[in-house]
Amino acid sequence: MGGFFGVVSKGNCIADLFYGTDYHSHLGTKRGGMATIGSDGFTRIIHNIESSQFRSKFDPDLVRMGGRSGIGVISDTDDQPLLIRSHLGDYAIATVGVVQNAEALTGEAFRNRRMHLSEMGSGGINPTELVASLINMEDSFEAGISRALAEIEGSCSLLVLTRTGIYAARDRRGRTPVIIGRKDGAMAVTFETCAFPNLDYKTDKILGPGEIVFITAEGYERRKEPESHMQICSFLWVYYGYPASSYEGINVEAVRNRCGALLARRFPTAVDFVAGIPDSGIGHGLGYANEAHIPFKRPFVKYSPTWARSFMPQHQDIRDLVACMKLIPVRELIEGKRILFCEDSIVRGTQLKDTIQRLLDAGAGEIHMRPACPPLVYGCKFLNFSRSRSEMDLASRQAVRSLEGSDVKDFSEYARAGTAKYANMEESIRQRLNLTTLKYQVLDDLITAIGLPKEKLCTYCWDGAE
Repeated sequence: MGGFFGVVSKGNCIADLFYGTDYHSHLGTKRGGMATIGSDGFTRIIHNIESSQFRSKFDPDLVRMGGRSGIGVISDTDDQPLLIRSHLGDYAIATVGVVQNAEALTGEAFRNRRMHLSEMGSGGINPTELVASLINMEDSFEAGISRALAEIEGSCSLLVLTRTGIYAARDRRGRTPVIIGRKDGAMAVTFETCAFPNLDYKTDKILGPGEIVFITAEGYERRKEPESHMQICSFLWVYYGYPASSYEGINVEAVRNRCGALLARRFPTAVDFVAGIPDSGIGHGLGYANEAHIPFKRPFVKYSPTWARSFMPQHQDIRDLVACMKLIPVRELIEGKRILFCEDSIVRGTQLKDTIQRLLDAGAGEIHMRPACPPLVYGCKFLNFSRSRSEMDLASRQAVRSLEGSDVKDFSEYARAGTAKYANMEESIRQRLNLTTLKYQVLDDLITAIGLPKEKLCTYCWDGAE
C-alpha cells in the first residue's frame, strides 16, 4: 500500500519529517524516501528498505537534509518522492494508491503530447511519474491535481512539495485517509495519525474525498471542495492501519476490540483461552476474550528484535521463513489446550496453515479460528493490499475451485454468509487448514464494529460491491 507524511514549519522540519515518515513503515516494504526544500533548493534521498528499517537507512543522511518543508513516503511499489521540473515550477511529489489504468493513460499521453516517461526496472511505468505528467497537463497545480484524481482508475492520494508550501489531495473516493495536524509553528499532513502524538501535533482536519488543500506553516487553504461520495477502505481498520491511528475519527484498536466482541457474541465457543496471531490479531483477540470472559494468553511469542515483518521480503520463500522464525511457541501453554485464535484475515492461508501445524506439533488439543473479516472472495483492485498475484491465490477461490472446478463465474453466493455455497466454502477452508472450527466475521458485524454506514466503506474484497 504505502503511506506519506509532510511538514511545513517556521523552523527546521527534518526531525519531524524523519520520525513522521518512519511511523508509516508498517505500510510499505520496498522503498523509503524524503525530499526537503531549503535555501539551496531541493534535496532528495531514497533507500531500499526491503531488508532493513527506514530509520537505520536514513539516520546517516539527516545531516545532509534540512529546510522548513518536506515530504516523506514509504512505498510498496516505486521509487519516490520524485523531483519534477515543469512549467508549473520545480516540485517534489509522493503518491499512495494504485493506478489501474496506467497503460491507457500512458498511451493517451503519448498520442496527445510529445513526451516520455521513464521505465522502472520491473518494466512498468513509474506510477508517481505518470501522476506528475497528468498534473503538468494543466496550467495550475489545483487544475492538474484535479485532472489526475478524475482520470485515475483505482486510487491516488498525493502530496506535492513546492517552494511555497505543500499541496495535499485525497483520492476522489477517499479510499485512503489524508489528515492535517497542527502545532505551534508547524503544520503536518499524514496518512497515519499515530505519527502525531509523539511529535506534538493535534489533528486539525480530515480531508474529504477528492479534496485539495494548500498547506503553509500558518495553516491551510482549501483549493478544491470535497466530493460527496466516500468509500474508505475497510481493511485499514481490520489489518493495515496502526492501532494508535484513527480514520474518520474512528480508532483502529477500538474497532478491532469491537470486531472480536462481535465474533464472541455470534460464535460462542468453549475453549481454555483466546489468543491473537501477532500483531494485528491481538486487538481482535482481546475483544473476543473480554466479551466472552475467557482468559487471553500468548501461546506464541514474537521475537521482534531481529526478525522483520513476514511480508517485508519480496520473495515468498523468505517471507515464509521469517514468519516461522519470528514466532516462538510456548509448549507449556499449548499442550492439551483448547485454543481460539483471532486473526485479521485469511488471504491465501499458506503461512496460517504452517502456524496451525506448529500448534498441533506442540500438542494443542483443539484449534479454533475466528478471522475478523469475511472471506476475501474478490482481489482488491483499488489498493492491492494483498501480495497475491491472482484472485485464484485467495483461500476462498482455492476452496471454490476444489468444490466446483475452475469454470465458476458468479461468486455472489460464496460471498454471502448463510448460503449453502458459503458454508461449503468455509468448511473446505477449515479442512485445508486442519482447524477444529472456523467461523468468519459476518460483514454486517464488521460494518457495525467500524461504525460508518456501509455506503461510506469499500467492501469490494468481501462482497464485490463497487
